[in-house]
Amino acid sequence: MEKKYKISYLINFLGVIAIFLLFVLLFETRVFGASTQYIKGICTTACYTIIMVASLNLVVGFMGEFSLGHAGFVSVGAYTSAIVSSALAGKGLPDFFLFLTALMAGGAMAGITGVLVGIPALRLRGDYLAIVTVAFAEIIRVCFCNFPITGGGKTMSGILKLSDFYWCYWIMAACVAVMYMYVRSRFGRTVKAIREDYIAAASSGINVTYYKVMTFTVAAFFAGVGGGIYAHYMTAMIPTNFNFMYSAELLSEVIIGGTGSLTGSILGAAFLSSLPEMTRQFSKYRMLVYSIILVMVMIFRPGGIFGNWEFSLTRLIKKLRRQEGGKKDSRNEKTKGGV
Repeated sequence: MEKKYKISYLINFLGVIAIFLLFVLLFETRVFGASTQYIKGICTTACYTIIMVASLNLVVGFMGEFSLGHAGFVSVGAYTSAIVSSALAGKGLPDFFLFLTALMAGGAMAGITGVLVGIPALRLRGDYLAIVTVAFAEIIRVCFCNFPITGGGKTMSGILKLSDFYWCYWIMAACVAVMYMYVRSRFGRTVKAIREDYIAAASSGINVTYYKVMTFTVAAFFAGVGGGIYAHYMTAMIPTNFNFMYSAELLSEVIIGGTGSLTGSILGAAFLSSLPEMTRQFSKYRMLVYSIILVMVMIFRPGGIFGNWEFSLTRLIKKLRRQEGGKKDSRNEKTKGGV
């Protein structure tokens, strides 16, 4: 790895730590008073939603395929992780080890499901793929409604409360970092090439189906991890929570933030997941506000707020340094001119 990339990763990591310390300061000093726990809960919801939305963006934004069944992978991860943690409870394992094991199990099962769905489905494109993914999500939901181990259509309760904001924040940061490195890797560049020109990529000898299935599987894995965090934060689930509307909600957050931008996914998921809570006092008009925002973004920013632009802390620092250098040069020139 080149030195400049190491420095860039270090700077961004320090930025992530700085944001975390800011949240710790705000929450532990109870700056928001009685509302601190409530706001902390909203931030926790935003963290696992960011993982789900960013993973969906791998498929929709970077691969260029239209998927409407992402809630199916989320539900697989959620139920699998809940079952695993319940089975391992009382074995004397530390909570963090139990939590991480459950998340990895949920992600792995969602990834396997992604392979099984992706191999036949990703030979289709456009509307046909969207219909197949919707059908998959509904099949999964119906199955969970009939499996006794998942509650048999009733609420699956008694799930361990293992998620909190601090765990969610660092898991979210790690997941987004891995997805970002995947997009910037050779595999990610190949997937982008397939998105830009499917026929040209296939004619160049690229195994299009392989790369599409691999990206679909990576997205499903992280969706499962997000579902696992959701399960251990809510501590109760019902299959109807993961219906078509949930997939549509995740897709709208991808589109509003920007297809092809993980920065857009982060901000879009954080904003739209907290919007219903921020407008709770206007409960009758919440969905109206949500719809107006969607329409306005589609009219004025069809590619999403961020498009395919990514925020870089390193680039920001360099820009500020150049501006500072430019100001110094201009002051020196004025001084010389005056002399």
